[in-house]
Order: sequence, then C-alpha cells, then structure tokens
Amino acid sequence: MPFDHFDLIAPLYARVTYSAREKMRELAALPVKGRLLDIGGGTGRVASALLNDVDEVIVADVSMGMLRQTPRSALKPVCSLSETLPFPDNFFERVIMVDALHHVIDQPVTAREMFRVLKPGGRIVIEEPDINTFAVKLIALAEKLLLMRSHFLSPLQIASLFSGGSAEIVSEDFSAWVIISKMQ
Repeated sequence: MPFDHFDLIAPLYARVTYSAREKMRELAALPVKGRLLDIGGGTGRVASALLNDVDEVIVADVSMGMLRQTPRSALKPVCSLSETLPFPDNFFERVIMVDALHHVIDQPVTAREMFRVLKPGGRIVIEEPDINTFAVKLIALAEKLLLMRSHFLSPLQIASLFSGGSAEIVSEDFSAWVIISKMQ
C-alpha cells in the first residue's frame, strides 16, 4: 500500500478550523432539510462547521487516519473511495468536496459518483485551490515533490466533468468554487 500522507497529518489537520463557512453556506444554499455528504472530508472540519444547516452529515474519506479524528457523536464517518461511494442514487440534498478533488485517483469517475448520489434539485459545491493562480501552481509543484498523486484542474475543467447539470464558477483569492445544480 502506498504511503498515506493524510494518516501522518490527521492529528494536526483536525485542529485546523474552516474559515470559509459563510461562503460555503451561501454557495450550497444552506440551510436545507435532508442529508449532506462531505467527500474527502477527512477529519470533518468542514462538515462540523455545517452541522446546524442540515439534518444529517456524512463524511466519506479513504484515509482511516483522518476518519479516526472525526467527531463521531455529531458526524457519520464512512471509509470510501470517492469513485465508489456506498450510497444509493439520489440520496443527498447537498454534496460538498473541499480541497480534495486534486487528490482523487479518477476525477471523472468521482464527478459521476457525486452526481449519482445527489437528489434532483440538489447542489454540489467543490472548493479547490485555483490552479490559474501562481501561488497554487507552486503548491501543485510542492505536492509533486512530496510524491502526492495530486492532479489540479482549472475551474472550467472541473465544471466540464458535470455534463448533466448546470454549473457556476466563483473565484476568490486563491480558491475557486464550482457549483453544480441537478435539475428536478
């Protein structure tokens, strides 16, 4: 099994707070009745910030080290690859992915899975470092040097992964949010 960088940093990562809570709430159109899935949610730092905005929050991540840090009393951690989510079709009102798409093995398959588990009328919000900025290009280089399997996509490339929904892109500083709405 390859080295898991995230197992190593999990205890530190669990202490980092999520600073874009209000931006995520706005773009995900929260609060909403129903379930939210945080894919690649690791320690649940983002999901924890959104607990009061939905009825149930599930954190899916492949790193057991990260999931061990998830507050289980509030969040439901599930060990899963993003390419093979263990949920039925049309199960979640909201699906989010924060700073994780560039880490998945197969981005097009992950996008299809995200769309598959999203209910009609639901919304996906993907927050990623904007590879169009110089600072993020340096981060991408550093992750390559650390032998991480990162593959950064531009916001337009991310949006193009979702042919079945309408896409909106919001960029701010070094981050980009791609918002996908699944038609009713």
